[in-house]
Amino acid sequence: MALSYSTFILNKSPLEQFEVTNIFSLQFPIFGYFTLTITNLALYSFIVLIITLGLHYLGNNESKLIPSKWSIAFESLYTTISTIVRDQIGSHNERYFPFIYSLFFFILIANLIGNIPYNYTITTSLIVSIGTSVTIFIGVTLLGLITKKISFFSSFVPEGTPLALVPLLSLIELISYTARAFSLGIRLFANISEKRSLLLVFKSQTPGKP
Repeated sequence: MALSYSTFILNKSPLEQFEVTNIFSLQFPIFGYFTLTITNLALYSFIVLIITLGLHYLGNNESKLIPSKWSIAFESLYTTISTIVRDQIGSHNERYFPFIYSLFFFILIANLIGNIPYNYTITTSLIVSIGTSVTIFIGVTLLGLITKKISFFSSFVPEGTPLALVPLLSLIELISYTARAFSLGIRLFANISEKRSLLLVFKSQTPGKP
């Protein structure tokens, strides 16, 4: 007796779609049989990179007199992101804009690819989401220490705080600041994982052909 598609889906865990699996491996007889393994995480990271570069190549308007639809769309996105960055960190810190712009498109394209059925979403990997947030947290902290030096720690003391409450409030602010390194990554991971899990559950309720 053939099983229906819904029965097959229900017998699988919704978390299996988030597993990092090997696609293929190559062994080389050097350094104790060095193994090169390509996983679905590595493959889709490369796909995100290619799509991002390809879209920006289509939006290139340097050699055209009349801008294309792609060019207008990317110029609008560029202006929007640039305005947000300028409002948040000031115009004198726009040297960080290329990194923020690249990170925005990396997450955007990765999440959009995850909306296509049977595709892997790299932002559902804790290594990617938390690794990215922790790395940015460390970079921002080092930049703050290099730029502001000892005055960087003054940001952990709210303005107008009574002297007696400075130790307690400074500790609370420090914990809150450190927790962002994990909370932002976990939030991205949880949102995307929950969406894909719900899609799989809803799809399992659709009757299949026997």
